[in-house]
Amino acid sequence: MAGTDSSNHNDTEQAAAAWEARSIVARLAFGQMAAQTLGVAARMGIFERIGAGERTADDLARDLGTQPQATHRLLRALAGLQLLTETAPGTFATTPAGDLLRPDVPGTMLALARLFTRPLLQGGWDLLEEGIRTGRTTFDTAYGTDFFSYLKDRPELSAEFNAAMSQATRYVADVLPRHYDFGRFGTVVDVGGGDGTLLAGILRAHPGLRGILYDTAEGLAQAPERFAREGLTGRVTLETGDFFASAPPGGDLYLLKSVIHDWDDERCTTILRHIRKVVPVGGTLLIAEPVLPPTVPAGEPDLTYLSDLNMLVTVGGRERTADDFAALCAAAGFRVSSLTPVPPQNVFHLIEAVPVPD
Repeated sequence: MAGTDSSNHNDTEQAAAAWEARSIVARLAFGQMAAQTLGVAARMGIFERIGAGERTADDLARDLGTQPQATHRLLRALAGLQLLTETAPGTFATTPAGDLLRPDVPGTMLALARLFTRPLLQGGWDLLEEGIRTGRTTFDTAYGTDFFSYLKDRPELSAEFNAAMSQATRYVADVLPRHYDFGRFGTVVDVGGGDGTLLAGILRAHPGLRGILYDTAEGLAQAPERFAREGLTGRVTLETGDFFASAPPGGDLYLLKSVIHDWDDERCTTILRHIRKVVPVGGTLLIAEPVLPPTVPAGEPDLTYLSDLNMLVTVGGRERTADDFAALCAAAGFRVSSLTPVPPQNVFHLIEAVPVPD
């Protein structure tokens, strides 16, 4: 009997492992469907319309002017994706994850969800196989221009991109000032800092610090409103420019957050060399980016590797290892002095570098 019990136990474990393996493949195969379901719901305002209470499918269908049964089916799919919960037959409320898709909650990810589920970004991914075979940026192939030029010609889409990047940066803006000693500097220059979400977080935490925000006109479009809203206008200078052409003088700390991974090594070196020209003796370069480990760790899924592929197909950049960052910095006249993970998930790291004397 004992042998039979052991055999049954092994069979059960093997069956569970086989089911889990099949579930992983099935979830990935259905992944595009899940993304489209999320995107449609975000653009229709489903989560905002439900709000903090509950709504029935019929009620939402009347609001939206949609077919009631199809609306119910969409809401059930969102519940299956753990964005809603069905509290009674046909009645739905948002989950904590669904709350992040409402525009009125702290930490909202609504703009991020809308942007990354757009058919626009799928265009480059549809050509992923070509990108793997050639190493070329397939967004350019799909649309006949590079991603940032495409945004430049479409102000509304550019504003949505800026909002999405702001939402993606908000987490770092909240935690970064607690994990780095910004107080030892006088002026921080945020290079490619967009609407200033990160710089605003740093200035709030360090009242004695001043800031320079440097980006293109499109990148800075929403920055004046942000700094005015947070009462920081008097402590910030906005400078319009191209980091492939120059970097502004005047800082003792130069910050690059989620800039390096957008570009290939040659263009990254160009950006860093422009900073090297203006950073003073005793000044510091601080790069905030994901840092890939030497090998992919087993266990939980890691979206950083999908981000790496997204950089390939959309903008031509890539995620990098610690050795990659050290090589980039060395090529531009910097030496990496420290690399610190930013909790809680340690996805982002702070790569601190100092200028090497000429």
